[in-house]
Amino acid sequence: MALCAVAQALVTFHLIKVSPVYAVLALLFTATLGLYNFCILITRPKNPNASGYLRVRWFFSHYRLMVTFTIICLLSLIPLFFMVSMQSKILLMFMGAISVCYGLPLFSVGEQRFGLRNIPGLKPVLITVVWVGSCVLLPVFEAQHKHLVDISMRDAVILLAKRFLFIAALTVPFDIRDLFHDRQAGLKTIPTVWGEKNAYLFCQLLLAGYIIFLFMFKNAGFSTDFFALTAVALLTGWLIFKSTWQKNEYYYFLYLDGVLILQYIALVTFNLIAGDAS
Repeated sequence: MALCAVAQALVTFHLIKVSPVYAVLALLFTATLGLYNFCILITRPKNPNASGYLRVRWFFSHYRLMVTFTIICLLSLIPLFFMVSMQSKILLMFMGAISVCYGLPLFSVGEQRFGLRNIPGLKPVLITVVWVGSCVLLPVFEAQHKHLVDISMRDAVILLAKRFLFIAALTVPFDIRDLFHDRQAGLKTIPTVWGEKNAYLFCQLLLAGYIIFLFMFKNAGFSTDFFALTAVALLTGWLIFKSTWQKNEYYYFLYLDGVLILQYIALVTFNLIAGDAS
């Protein structure tokens, strides 16, 4: 997931046509790795070895190593935090607060404690907002702060909207994966409320909107970047249709999350081919 965050920031830098700001890439990598590990640590089940999730069993079987990585990542955020602009610092504090509250059991009903992620309908929204804020707004803020780009309000809104739709489409299959458990727990998610098939169709509509915004961005139309990202979007739509709640959980983390990295690879590859052709 840390590599996914870096790749998504690189996608943003590519689309706004500026060189990557390496402090942003380092910050996203360490923050994502540290916060993901931290959330797993604070939600440790009573018997991790008996968990139904493979990644939880693996994580706690390498407990000391994971704790070490988490501490290193969180400590490295201190110098990196002071390498970005004040606007970015405020954004990071906001994103960090959401990320921590997402996993912490801050609320309670009777004897049951829960975090923001357990509030019906809020989980996919929080994930999408954090990813878009971190991987789109943060690179744009730093590029503007360093006077590397002057992006119009129209293009900034389109850039945010299209990435929001793409990330949102990726969050729904994870709710489909948890469909059986969510129904038993009485949680209201898109798949439990609308049904599995309608959830799949909803994802395709989000991806269709994403492709439309791709076409509109910078009035570029059928550009090389459009074809590269559209190809990944079509593959993503197919992978979403192939996902079911019976799938191995690594299908989601390797294939579906992997398209976040594939987007940048596709952009580089398509542009190299276009450059050679010209």
